[in-house]
Amino acid sequence: MLCVAAFVAGFIDAIVGGGGLIQTPAGLILLPNLPVSTVIGTLKIPAFSGTSFAAFQYLKKVTMNWRLLFLMMIVAIPSAFAGSTLLTYVSNDFMKPLLLFILSLLAIYTYAKKNFGQLVEKNLSKRQQLINAVLISFIVGMYDGFIGPGTGSFFVVAFIALMGFDFLHASANAKMVNLATNFGSIVLFIIKGKIIWMIAIPMAFCNAIGGWFGAKVAINKGNGFIRVFFLVVVVGTLIRFAYDVFWNK
Repeated sequence: MLCVAAFVAGFIDAIVGGGGLIQTPAGLILLPNLPVSTVIGTLKIPAFSGTSFAAFQYLKKVTMNWRLLFLMMIVAIPSAFAGSTLLTYVSNDFMKPLLLFILSLLAIYTYAKKNFGQLVEKNLSKRQQLINAVLISFIVGMYDGFIGPGTGSFFVVAFIALMGFDFLHASANAKMVNLATNFGSIVLFIIKGKIIWMIAIPMAFCNAIGGWFGAKVAINKGNGFIRVFFLVVVVGTLIRFAYDVFWNK
């Protein structure tokens, strides 16, 4: 069951992010006797694996700004490490109402603005793009280490809104930076001994297959398909957080 969840998570995550909405609840439900930090740490391995295979597919088809991307990945690694470190000391429950509000606005805006993420905007200066890139990596990287679900979706939105990318280029770049955030968290969880490799490795294999397949679908279908898929994932994230905030107390 965990491997099936990993495959579905990899497929979804490769297109617009949000695979953690499938994989994380499955892990927590099916591994009830393990500490939450151990479950989260173990799930970071399949998340990294699926993202790697998805990123490889995107790299073959999508042109990347490597200098900018490399800087973002360098910033993202310590940011995620810091977020995961903070998680070992502080509860992240207080963030869920805030995220519920932000995601609601995001879903409404994406639905109402039909051309959102359909074209590449080129009106940003190199300096402004550099500043935005560092902010995206730091803030979303911290979020991924601290709470996690929806990270890929937040990266996609940030690349569109703050970097002027279309959905396809945003998804491709999001995968690369998400690799870095996953790596930062994995380093901490390995140091803390929070990963159960007998569970992580089979899930990683299934997540990788899902990621490979999802990236190929996204590349072939293009921006229109990714936009619709993005809205579905954001609404799913909303439902998840609404449940946590209002009912799962």
